[in-house]
Amino acid sequence: MHPRFAPVRDCFHDLFAGGRETGAALTVWYDGAPAVDLLGGPAWRPDTLVNVYSVGKPVAALCLLMLVDRRRVDLDDPVAAHWPEFRTPATVRQVLSHTAGLPAFPVPRPAEAVADWALLCADLAAAEPDWAPGTVAGEHAWTYGHLVGELVRRVDGRSVGRFLAEEIAAPWRLDLGFGLGPADQRRCADLTYADPGWPTRMLGEPGSLRARALGNPAGGLDLAVVNSPLWRGAEVPAVNLHATAAALARLYAGLLAGGTLDGVRLFSPELVAEATRVQYDGPDLVLDRRASWTLGMQWEPDGSWGMGGIGGSSAWADPERGYTFAYATSRLAEHDRVDDLVEALHSCL
Repeated sequence: MHPRFAPVRDCFHDLFAGGRETGAALTVWYDGAPAVDLLGGPAWRPDTLVNVYSVGKPVAALCLLMLVDRRRVDLDDPVAAHWPEFRTPATVRQVLSHTAGLPAFPVPRPAEAVADWALLCADLAAAEPDWAPGTVAGEHAWTYGHLVGELVRRVDGRSVGRFLAEEIAAPWRLDLGFGLGPADQRRCADLTYADPGWPTRMLGEPGSLRARALGNPAGGLDLAVVNSPLWRGAEVPAVNLHATAAALARLYAGLLAGGTLDGVRLFSPELVAEATRVQYDGPDLVLDRRASWTLGMQWEPDGSWGMGGIGGSSAWADPERGYTFAYATSRLAEHDRVDDLVEALHSCL
């Protein structure tokens, strides 16, 4: 690691020394090359995979955006043009930007339903939207991956997990995926709670839109479910990407470079520009705050774009400062750890 980034290493070590972290990895690329690569925790190795929750949403979005780039889908196509059973009059662009009006699965389902792709997609296809598509945003917390992933499947024929593996992860050498096989499941870090009250706090008020969006199918915040073979083997692309921090930082490095990594072009610069442009800026009914959504990512006022996940993992690119950042943690808590690391990183730049 370059000596200029020593404050980042010190901050990372302090998280463990102070008991705020028990298992995590941090990778930063700066000026087009890896600059920081750290990991900590008794069972953590460079190839340890961890469930990074919503950090996977942009990854799922990129699968559909690749089909847009190849002109097999248009952003302003109605979803129903590719998925005839789909009743909500939303466009592909509205699905990608969290404005489609379907932030929650409409039918209460048990945890086992995460393994039944067809069932959950049929629920969404038949659903009445919570608002007129395009009028307002609400993070499609659990539904996003099924909306995006079913579009990929309808257009391409492959599941979003297989598409990701073959079209993005393999060419860019990214250690991440949806729907893991037994060998990859053995590399997963078990998630833990920093505080047993965390899942209840994250769900918010019973009956609220947030609780509906995060609580169905059941079990997405339950350790017995998310550490199980059922969850790790299923494709729940909104929330169950399993990844290394190194892979996430690498992915964003390819996007920051305009769609090319190590000489392998996967996306056109025009597609990357459109995908990272703000499509919606205003209230988000699920997050209960203002949000700026691109096609799959959150845009921040400093010009950075990417996504944080519930529990504390996060990954993004900062074009202004010229870096990409990825933090993957198995200790489910708040985002203050990332805030401290970013403060240390910016002090070095």
